Amino acid sequence: MTRSYDLIVIGAGMAGVAAANKCASAGWRVAIVDALPYGGTCALRGCDPKKILRRGAEIIDSARLMRGKGIDDAGLSMNWADLIKHKHGFTDPVPRNMEDSLSGNGVDTLHGQARFTNAHTIAIDGRSYDAAHFLIAAGARPRPLDFPGHEHLVDSTAFMDLPALPRRILFVGGGFISFEFAHIAARAGSTPVILDRGPRPLKAFDPDLVELLINRGAEAGIELWRSTTITSIEKSGGGYQVSLARSGRPEDVEFDLIVHGAGRIPELSGLDLDAAGVEWDEQGVRVAAHLQSTSNAAVYAAGDAAYTPGMPLTPVAVIEAKVAASNMLKATTTVPDYTGIPTAVFTIPELTRVGMLEQQARDQG
Repeated sequence: MTRSYDLIVIGAGMAGVAAANKCASAGWRVAIVDALPYGGTCALRGCDPKKILRRGAEIIDSARLMRGKGIDDAGLSMNWADLIKHKHGFTDPVPRNMEDSLSGNGVDTLHGQARFTNAHTIAIDGRSYDAAHFLIAAGARPRPLDFPGHEHLVDSTAFMDLPALPRRILFVGGGFISFEFAHIAARAGSTPVILDRGPRPLKAFDPDLVELLINRGAEAGIELWRSTTITSIEKSGGGYQVSLARSGRPEDVEFDLIVHGAGRIPELSGLDLDAAGVEWDEQGVRVAAHLQSTSNAAVYAAGDAAYTPGMPLTPVAVIEAKVAASNMLKATTTVPDYTGIPTAVFTIPELTRVGMLEQQARDQG
């Protein structure tokens, strides 16, 4: 027997939850589904727990900056296991609390892998559900890597659950994840290396400010290897032997842990979007500017799952989800305003921006 809804939301992260609550409050019959615990990347595996870990690192750094100026930091250290336990105190209650909140707002909460069976129907564990509208807000996953030994990398989720932090850590990729976790690891006593295949990391920020951050990281013991690519990884004793090319020169280096920070792609592969006639690729669901699928009018998408000009940030995903919900409710074509979105890389210190980069401003006169 098929259950019918006005809206089914796929993905119970911050974006999906915002849209589900908005439409339910307008009187729609709404369901939301996720194969993972409710809360999404930001609340459970990303922004929020990362900032808890960063707070411990920030205290270590602040104390060292005050060395000889009234603060004695001798013996000050991070207890990684206690910090992770502290993090779980924040994240563990989230799924139950979020699900209870949704249910209290009249949203049906479903669990399992959703996949489309036709343009208006999904199946979850063999049971069918149809809807007049769908919102895909399924988030993203680490970008697949193709060099031999790529299976030895851990992702950011696993990093934030490590019972102990090893000494030699390689962060693959020169983006937010690598820089943020390297800055945490350095203050926790590890020796982190960031590997970037290009000459310029953190391309979303002004290069002169990035160089200041790189220098600050170097003072904390973080190395940056530019123009470097991995050719293979092999298990070696208790660690890993990484074969790489640094500016074209081969080199073998030993590490205890290798962390994937080389970008993310939309998590769409399990949805069987082709069965619903939804056009998509590794950049996301193909949508018009107002977030409606270009090939299936019943489907909208938001956040990392949608191919839009928006930066891959939780507040942007929430904005898109609310706009999509409003467009569905009112049958309108409002377009999200991406002007002046602020963003930050939570290193120590943070690197932040809002609006155009300096070169973009110069290019526009």
